Amino acid sequence: MRGLAGKTAIVTGGGGGIGREICLRLTQEEMHVGVFDKNADAAKATADAVAAAGGKAAPYAIDITDYAAVGTAVAAFEAEAGPVDVLVNNAGWDKFAYFLATEPPLWDQLIAINLQGPINLHHIVLKGMDARKRGRVVNIASDAGRVGSSMEAVYSACKGGIIAFTKTMAREMARAGVTLNVVCPGPTETPLLSTFLEGPQGQRVYEGLKRSIPLGRLGRPDDIPGIVAFLASDDAAFMTGQVISVSGGLTMNG
Repeated sequence: MRGLAGKTAIVTGGGGGIGREICLRLTQEEMHVGVFDKNADAAKATADAVAAAGGKAAPYAIDITDYAAVGTAVAAFEAEAGPVDVLVNNAGWDKFAYFLATEPPLWDQLIAINLQGPINLHHIVLKGMDARKRGRVVNIASDAGRVGSSMEAVYSACKGGIIAFTKTMAREMARAGVTLNVVCPGPTETPLLSTFLEGPQGQRVYEGLKRSIPLGRLGRPDDIPGIVAFLASDDAAFMTGQVISVSGGLTMNG
């Protein structure tokens, strides 16, 4: 991809399945990546995998729901690697349950991780991008935020909020030459989905999902990094405020 070599990126949730693959891909493009993850061991494992592949990454144990801690971590990464060129808000979490069976403490937790956390990152990182008049943001939302998803009501609301927030900030930041876009994965084989598919009905649900996807399989974590790298690159310099589904055709746009 054009324009990525020598640049810096922060990837939140970089210790997880999709996040790790994004980190690996961006470092293959010769970027220096800050691996932000609440799980310190997972962040370090990603940084070690990047180093083993010949890339540059530094792990940061960070709770993105803590605004002050985010500011400290961003400052530490920039002191090591330089100003942030690309922000990938990938961190997320859900607990599958019908809405009427849930209670406010769970809603608060989902909103903090999936909506407030990314907003914290935007508020801190975009200030620098605005001052430098350059930068890219790629937000990982979900098709749940585009079309809804049973047993994911509050999560879907958060991801829909990220989509709306991205479009608004794309308009606000256009004057500074900063672009913001959204990637919406469909059902993807991650540890989170695996917890949902456990139990006696899990295999039946899994096979049903596969049948509903035109390309005949669930997504894999390595299906996502290519579009992220593209949106972060100069090849996508004239794209902003866009929402792209990576779902094997399950939820077609247009």
